[in-house]
Amino acid sequence: MDAGDAVTARLKFSPERNERIMNKRRIIIIGAAGRDFHNFNTRYRNDPSVEVVAFTAAQIPNIDGRKYPAELAGPFYPEGIPIYPESELPSLISSLRIDECVFSYSDVPYSHVMKLSAIVNAAGASFTLLGPRDTQIKSSKPVIAVCAVRTGSGKSQTSRKIVQMLMRRGLRVVAIRHPMPYGDLVRQKVQRFATIDDLARHKCTIEEMEEYEPHITRGNVIYAGVDYEAILREAEKEADVILWDGGNNDFPFYVPDLLITVADPLRAGNEVSFYPGEVSLRMADVVIINKIDTASFDQIQKVRENIIAVNPRALVIDAASPISVDHPEYIKGKRVLCVEDGPTLTHGMMKFGAGVVAARKYQAAEIVDPRPFVDGEIARTFQTYPEIGTLLPAMGYGDQQIKDLERTIHKCECDTVVIATPIDLGRIIRIDKPTVHVGYELQEIGTPNLDQVLEDFCASHRLG
Repeated sequence: MDAGDAVTARLKFSPERNERIMNKRRIIIIGAAGRDFHNFNTRYRNDPSVEVVAFTAAQIPNIDGRKYPAELAGPFYPEGIPIYPESELPSLISSLRIDECVFSYSDVPYSHVMKLSAIVNAAGASFTLLGPRDTQIKSSKPVIAVCAVRTGSGKSQTSRKIVQMLMRRGLRVVAIRHPMPYGDLVRQKVQRFATIDDLARHKCTIEEMEEYEPHITRGNVIYAGVDYEAILREAEKEADVILWDGGNNDFPFYVPDLLITVADPLRAGNEVSFYPGEVSLRMADVVIINKIDTASFDQIQKVRENIIAVNPRALVIDAASPISVDHPEYIKGKRVLCVEDGPTLTHGMMKFGAGVVAARKYQAAEIVDPRPFVDGEIARTFQTYPEIGTLLPAMGYGDQQIKDLERTIHKCECDTVVIATPIDLGRIIRIDKPTVHVGYELQEIGTPNLDQVLEDFCASHRLG
């Protein structure tokens, strides 16, 4: 049995369903459990002229082999929609008689997008990128969207700072986070997080906790899930302002009244060479050049020139993300293991993060290479992303991966574990060594600054 036959054998469509879809345009959505579901919900779910036959999955472990459930897919899809590995795309196009493939994930170089386009076209199908007009939802409340040109640019601390500044003005702010639905999709249709207990109740992965927990500990509510129209309507009930906390350099799911995009000079040039980061850059009302305290003059200047070239109307704010640690004495002269935010090191492709900055600043004797000690799924992560190098990504998309992360840290021969994720990792796993927690907040340099931007925003929307 060849690959095409294997795919066909796994499909159990009824004869009635096959007859119904004969004259519809047949579509595969190429995704990674996030933007793909949103594109389906907003563009295709209620369109009788098309049939979304399948999703494919990439980037995130263990998300293929399941279904987009019928409860979320709507009346045209009573059997749900299967999800296959992206590697099967050519055989799927053939065996399922696909007319069009819709690319629907983010934080990838243009070469990656166009290689997939070539694969799709060579198999006979069309290749599509959906834009904001087809996928953005309008809110009844003012929306501030915070996006970034790459994962790990500093979007999260920017979002947190904006929320705090608005709350100090007496406004009710509800954050809505870009999706990370890696579990039971029906249960994750609309998720509301207001307490730490909500993280356990919703069975959050480490990646989800890294985004939700900092909002919760600062006293504001954050929503996420799968159905972003349903999520928005719930959030509007308790908000004066909606804050879209974007992810993966994607552009917003909602029509923004103010779009702020964070650029990263440590990866200068990526802002005009990654999809869809350049979309976010071109759409931005405000661009924040972050990390100017750690980037070189040439890197910063390159980003400035690219901003002027593609979006000269944008207001540009300079900023840094200074770090703080709770126990610098545990770093000085010690052999340290740096545990960094997972997605920033994997598909974000950063070579170092806040943990490395802290280790160097506080004079660690050595940054220990974790690779001789990696275990199980963490070892597979390094095989998939060999450029990670001498850092340990805080991967935790499932129970086994979390266990393997704990074992890797236990086996690692170091004096101190420097934790540079924005969560209390010790609450999730047992760490048998002294730990240092690294914090980082956005700090604007000079003017213009966010206070001025938000003052104008509030005045124009008669807020506060």
